[in-house]
Amino acid sequence: MTLDVALSVLDLSPVSSGSTVGDALRSSIELVQFCERVGYHRYWVAEHHNMPGIASSSPAVLLAHLASVTERIRLGSGGVMLPNHSPLVIAEQFGMLEAIHPGRIDLGIGRAPGTDPNTARALRRGGTLDVDDFPERFDELVGYFTGASTRANPFHRITAVPGNGHMPQIWMLGSSDYGARTAGMLGLPFSFAHHFAAHNTEAALAIYHQNFTPSAGLSEPYASIGVNVVAADTDEEARYLAGSGLLSFLRLRQGRPGPMPTPQEAADYDYNAAERQMIDSRLADSIVGSPETVEARIDDLVSRTGVGEIMITTMTHDPIARRHSYELVANLGRTDTDIDSNADTDNNAATDTTDTHTDERAA
Repeated sequence: MTLDVALSVLDLSPVSSGSTVGDALRSSIELVQFCERVGYHRYWVAEHHNMPGIASSSPAVLLAHLASVTERIRLGSGGVMLPNHSPLVIAEQFGMLEAIHPGRIDLGIGRAPGTDPNTARALRRGGTLDVDDFPERFDELVGYFTGASTRANPFHRITAVPGNGHMPQIWMLGSSDYGARTAGMLGLPFSFAHHFAAHNTEAALAIYHQNFTPSAGLSEPYASIGVNVVAADTDEEARYLAGSGLLSFLRLRQGRPGPMPTPQEAADYDYNAAERQMIDSRLADSIVGSPETVEARIDDLVSRTGVGEIMITTMTHDPIARRHSYELVANLGRTDTDIDSNADTDNNAATDTTDTHTDERAA
């Protein structure tokens, strides 16, 4: 790539039709090892509930497994939804991860529940669903890490073990102006959900920079954006593979979430006019194509937004196609010698798995 930008991963552990949740989680474990080998900067997992097509319901548990099979890549949540959990529990979970894997753990925090109201109530079990208490809950969370809880916190005498003294790097996540403004005022790194709120990306990033106040952890603003990317050897193949994620997104918006459909199922689907409009809009905000197409689109996006990091999320039915997409993106701008070196390293690890997957067009 012509622009200097860090490449990272946002993994939702997609559950493909014909496979199991266990298959999806094992695919994530294999993918994080691969992404570490080819040079991705960080690897985040997202919190989702009541969604049959996404297995990443518990970021802390999944991150513990991912950390145990990697050595260098940063790992984190993209994110943990603060309204869904006790701040003390989050501090204990991520304090434990940071204590075991010091300097490698990120805690991305979201303000919204990120799920339907009934599921949110099931998660809270008697707690309020009001997101307006976010500042108090966030202060409580940070206090458990620093040991500096104030008397305004009714739990200020509680010590989070682990947690106290083991604070991960905290990020603010957002898809609106609120997250951008809060991240800036608190002096936190900010990750914007461009992958589902692209219309507000540039405005939110401007608000973040305008409101940024240096903190002990961050002297200058630093932002990343989540981007839907599907790369393949040709533009045609990439669009075919991307159909799975697009149809899955449509069904989610229609209240019919389910496992990731095959690309052939998506290609055969008879979209009505309204559905086609939704799919076309989603596709326009995604980056889909050959390495040359993807590189040009990423360079344009980084040039327009000025972000220092791209968090790539790739939703395909076949985990091998997903891994190949991440490989193609990782190799953008690299020399043939760099690519050959990475391929030699990875071929030995992949030999036992690649032959078990067939081309989905022939299935």
